Amino acid sequence: MNDASDFIKVLAAADKLHLQELINYSQKYLIENKSELLEQHFEFTQQISSQSNNLLELQEFCTNLMARSPEKIFKSLDFTSLSKKTLISLIKRDDLQMKEIEVWEYVLKWGLAKNPTLILDPETWSDDDFKTMKNTLVRCLPSIRFFSLSSREFSQKVRPYQKLLNQQLYEELLNFYLDPGSVSNDNILRPRNIKINEIKSQINNSKIVDSNIILTVSKWIDKMTNNDEIYRKLYLSYKFELLLRGSRDGFTPKRFHELCDGKPKTVTFIKVKGTEENIGGYNPLIWETSHIWGVTKNSFIFSFKNRYVVISKVKNSNYALDFSTKCGPQFGSDLNINSYKDSNSNEYTNFNESCCKKRHYEKRIRDTENNFSIEDYEVFQIIRK
Repeated sequence: MNDASDFIKVLAAADKLHLQELINYSQKYLIENKSELLEQHFEFTQQISSQSNNLLELQEFCTNLMARSPEKIFKSLDFTSLSKKTLISLIKRDDLQMKEIEVWEYVLKWGLAKNPTLILDPETWSDDDFKTMKNTLVRCLPSIRFFSLSSREFSQKVRPYQKLLNQQLYEELLNFYLDPGSVSNDNILRPRNIKINEIKSQINNSKIVDSNIILTVSKWIDKMTNNDEIYRKLYLSYKFELLLRGSRDGFTPKRFHELCDGKPKTVTFIKVKGTEENIGGYNPLIWETSHIWGVTKNSFIFSFKNRYVVISKVKNSNYALDFSTKCGPQFGSDLNINSYKDSNSNEYTNFNESCCKKRHYEKRIRDTENNFSIEDYEVFQIIRK
């Protein structure tokens, strides 16, 4: 027998005959020696194993595979053929490697397949239609991590189906997205443990910061004030597109403005030479070359040094940003990136006057107001996914 399907058929026959020793041996052999073939015949493997209470090891193999590599399964498999038992065991898992919005969409797709008389658009559903769908999904809904969705995902993908949710849950979700700190976390399912490689792959352009810093800054941009672990593990809601790296593009104001002017919503990361500090700031406006101040209430600056983290919100919005031609990414006087004009070339030099003087933001992000040198710096434009 060279085909995994032959082994599985023998296993199914042994199960019908209650040959427990053969069942145990066959499951172990298939999983340890024929796992690739099982993946190739996954739909058949999953179907056979889910119909028996004796093929628990094979069931676990299938569920682990679906959790680890859902994209392989859902794209090749008729997902709607999964039994309710299998679906529930899958979406309960903390290690399911899917964004929560995708989990929700697949559960809806599964429910619609079980009710072929329902049309796709929930706006046309009657109360009876919602009741039918709710009865189908009643055991699935408690495993959806609705609080892990972005506000846009909730608004666009969940609100149309609000009648599927109980009233208390829906009201808590509304409060949560209007004011994240207003809802107790006691009964909230934690986000799934998405492997950090997925996050790293989205920021592999950075030579300065790691995934934890990116996640933290993303949280601040979304104005998530609760420091609970539920937020820290959320997948990135933004794509970080590299506009400039000093070591690649240069450290002059001219290059900064050439590459970054006109680009809204940027994050700057600066590695301070000779220290363990990463400092920077978020500009929700565009950078421009002028001699005026940028006015905004939504910018902030930050500092990461070892385990110590500081976020400092703007307090004098009229002086939030400096658009001077001699400046790099400058946030008030509190993150000051300047250069001098060369008397011979009449061009501004590399940044050589950098300091942090608390003036226009709430907190100081460095212990000293002395000048510092920049080892490298990066500017990213953030784009909502």
